[in-house]
Amino acid sequence: MPVRIRLARGGAKKRPFYRIVVADSRRSRDGKFIDQVGTYNPMLPKDSPERVKIDVEKTKDWIAKGAQPSDRVTLFLSKLDVVEKPVITEKTKKHLPKKKAQERLAAAKEKEEEAKKAAEAPAEADDKKTE
Repeated sequence: MPVRIRLARGGAKKRPFYRIVVADSRRSRDGKFIDQVGTYNPMLPKDSPERVKIDVEKTKDWIAKGAQPSDRVTLFLSKLDVVEKPVITEKTKKHLPKKKAQERLAAAKEKEEEAKKAAEAPAEADDKKTE
């Protein structure tokens, strides 16, 4: 049976609260679980000790039995030095504009800057005339 350590959502609408549970990976996210090993409250400040609570001994036992933590739970456990911190790969650059589009954007910015300078220059000249 593939067992995962993952988050099960609770709480009201727009007020999330998660239980860190050990569950069969084929079950639904908020469905039946085997054991609860902690809680996670994302509404609390990041430096709050109440934000993530994990029973480290239970978690180590489940990992020794073969349970695989989810990506988010792995980050929590790495902060408690239970597992190694995962390697985060570099993001792709596909969402950025292509070369020609970047050149057009740069040209448009230059024109805007020139227009601003031109607008400021007559204003300064008018100030000198009134003095």
